[in-house]
Amino acid sequence: MNQFPDGWTVKPLGEVATLQRGFDLPIHKRISGKIPVFAANGAVGFHNESKIQGPGVVTGRSGTLGKVNYVESDYWPLNTSLWVKNFHGNDPKWVFRLLSWMKLETHTRGTGVPTLNRNLIHVLPVPLPPLEEQKRIAAILDKADSIRRKRKDAIALTEELLRSTFIDMFGDPVTNPKGWDVKPLSELCIKITDGTHKTPKYVDEGVPFLSARNIKAHQIDWINTKFIKEDEHKSLIKRCYPEYGDVLLTKSGNIGDAAMVNQSQAFSLFESVALIKINNKASVNPLFLTSLLNTKSISNFYKKNTKGIAVKHLHLVDIRKIPTIVPPQNNQNAFIKKTEKIKRIQSKALSHMNFTENLFNSLLQKAFRGEI
Repeated sequence: MNQFPDGWTVKPLGEVATLQRGFDLPIHKRISGKIPVFAANGAVGFHNESKIQGPGVVTGRSGTLGKVNYVESDYWPLNTSLWVKNFHGNDPKWVFRLLSWMKLETHTRGTGVPTLNRNLIHVLPVPLPPLEEQKRIAAILDKADSIRRKRKDAIALTEELLRSTFIDMFGDPVTNPKGWDVKPLSELCIKITDGTHKTPKYVDEGVPFLSARNIKAHQIDWINTKFIKEDEHKSLIKRCYPEYGDVLLTKSGNIGDAAMVNQSQAFSLFESVALIKINNKASVNPLFLTSLLNTKSISNFYKKNTKGIAVKHLHLVDIRKIPTIVPPQNNQNAFIKKTEKIKRIQSKALSHMNFTENLFNSLLQKAFRGEI
């Protein structure tokens, strides 16, 4: 550990914030209410009964890892999550930032579904400032985070504008009121697969390794990626080789976000992302397909075909069956031209967001080195 300011100490995480596995609550047993229910990837619904009093902190235990949530109210953490059972007198908001800073997803075990063992992370040494200093740090990070959230809200508005433009031009892609030709997605592609099902060995520098957390609607986060060695990447792309112009679709955790690969750099994928390679002869533009996959009606199609209760999975067999309207090429081109201005605004907003994201991450690092 680094040299910290006077009054700071270093303790095992378990003595600063003790984590506990969440509780079972199948969907069919949930009763409509105002109590938020948290899974590995965040809030997934509501119930009429709470299990834990707020404020609280929840993170993923199985499936989607690394996302940390702060909860003001009482809540119910599901068994795919870990919640802070004991704050040991520390400020909950500060503990929330501490767990985010720790990048818990880097401490997974197992070769199948990523799992976070609380007993392994409880022994990790963490810096511990005095309580008043914790509150001051938390307040500074909250203010910086509010700026970051505003940037994200601006991007969400552009995404909604893209969706409404698509519906105006083509109608609902599932009910297909304009009578376009419809084909299952598999007939328009040369390959639909997913990334490796085995957790790779991560390194500090190397080839970017993307998972569902890096994919949002029309967006790929190339900044907050993990990395793998070149030789492992070469092995992985024998089965799943993403290239410029391919479409990526999240299939685990936060399912149904699609984005076109907009860079030519080499990268590999985790199993939480599907790779869609369009047949050049299929007369489907990847930007058109990306917009189609991001519509709410297709999202509802996903929901009907997800497997699992707590952790949702969209299987490849279901992705291949997605009903895909195929308007004439000139209609698709007209849509792409019409949305160019929106995409430019979105690109600018993304650039600003990446800038604020980098600033926030830098501030987060300094906060836990005692430098703010």
